Amino acid sequence: MALRQMPRGAQRMTYLGCATAALAGLLGAASPSQAAPDRDDGVLVVRPGESIQRAVDAAPPGGTVVLLPGVYRESVRINKSHLTLRGAGSRTVIVPPTAQAATPCGQAGDGICVSGAAGAPLTDVHLQSLTVGGFKRNGIWASGTEGLTVHRVAARRNGQWGIGLEKSVHSLLRDNLAVDNGDAGIFLANTAEEEAGALDTRGTVVVENRLGRNRIGITARRLRNLLIAHNTVIGNCAGVFVVGDENRPKAGMLTVRDNNVSRNNKFCPATKRLPFLKGSGVVLTGTEDSLVQHNLVRDNRGNSPLSGGIVLFPSFVKATNDRNLIRDNVVRHNAPADLINADPKGQGNVFIRNDCRTSRPPGLCR
Repeated sequence: MALRQMPRGAQRMTYLGCATAALAGLLGAASPSQAAPDRDDGVLVVRPGESIQRAVDAAPPGGTVVLLPGVYRESVRINKSHLTLRGAGSRTVIVPPTAQAATPCGQAGDGICVSGAAGAPLTDVHLQSLTVGGFKRNGIWASGTEGLTVHRVAARRNGQWGIGLEKSVHSLLRDNLAVDNGDAGIFLANTAEEEAGALDTRGTVVVENRLGRNRIGITARRLRNLLIAHNTVIGNCAGVFVVGDENRPKAGMLTVRDNNVSRNNKFCPATKRLPFLKGSGVVLTGTEDSLVQHNLVRDNRGNSPLSGGIVLFPSFVKATNDRNLIRDNVVRHNAPADLINADPKGQGNVFIRNDCRTSRPPGLCR
């Protein structure tokens, strides 16, 4: 499956294995704990074989850690605000260490962790131009952040999420590539492990990302006040999932617009949370007051209960979809139908001016 509409930098990205092989010769004898980075006026430069973690720990407020091209075998924990971690795109590759990771981030199986504390979020952290792949759990994991930016990051072949956020507000995820991850390419939630009402993200934006060959392209779970726009979501088991439940406040008040969600026909087996997935475009479950508009949703075909172009489905804890507006989308060649409202108890959902041919129940394409 070829991901289209990719900027020039992303087109040059190769698979993690190829990048690792090509850059393996740059791994020097010095271990990350032995070599110190160069420092100049708040900019710390790290070379392959030197420790990213040591540079992060030494960086002053407002500092920038620059990773030169090469392979870095470590996990990195960021627990300070006002920091930028920047690499050289596909030429800067972070992979798991060969030995047991010493940091809590590495022990959890994550590549880069951005971790704030309860009541004291990390602010103004920026991750840019990196490739993170092959980690047991997540490529990037952020919890308790405000104003986090993830830009031009490639997250490949991680066991769970490519880029995952919880308890985070006012985030920007832009122009990233997430492929071949075990669950969602991009995952956003109020909390990943606990039950709670939906979080107001205060305008988090997920824009211009490319998601392919994941279980789900983008998952937004128990969130409010979020924009998902101009993303290319192709070749996953499911494209975009907006998920709510019975907790209050309910998930919703978000927008999914101007995305290309096509050919998400990979098969993924059932989990404890979901049935098997194949052929799902945009799915709303347990969501209220949300807008789905101006999307291209085509050629998503399958026979899962969640298959179809744009699907309203009652959550598995019987939370309904209410007052959602699905309008002005191009929804073609999806199966079992282009538009599906499988939530008869939902109230006030409106389908209008969608360019489609089939619907369940009939009449939604008028």
